[in-house]
Amino acid sequence: MVAAMVKIPAAAVAAGGLVGGYGVARWTGKRPLGGVALAAAGSLAAYEWNRQAGPRSAAGLTAAYVAAFAGSHPLAKKVGAWPAVFTVAGGVAAASWAVTRRVANP
Repeated sequence: MVAAMVKIPAAAVAAGGLVGGYGVARWTGKRPLGGVALAAAGSLAAYEWNRQAGPRSAAGLTAAYVAAFAGSHPLAKKVGAWPAVFTVAGGVAAASWAVTRRVANP
């Protein structure tokens, strides 16, 4: 069953977690539910980062994921909620792509 699963890049999972977590929280009105989506995607991305690039890279990218979540809040006050979420999601995706591609193709 696992071998039949589609391979989704960790960069997409992380970006989707940030966007999806905010979307779930906003549309349901339940911030904890958005947090569950954010944490689930972050955990899956961290697993993939560890598998692809090792524990040090995974720790750094996980810290970037958490910092992006935290940083989206003050950024939202300047540019709006959705633009802030998309900005930080793009930043995390770019960092993820750069780190996992650098390690995969030395």
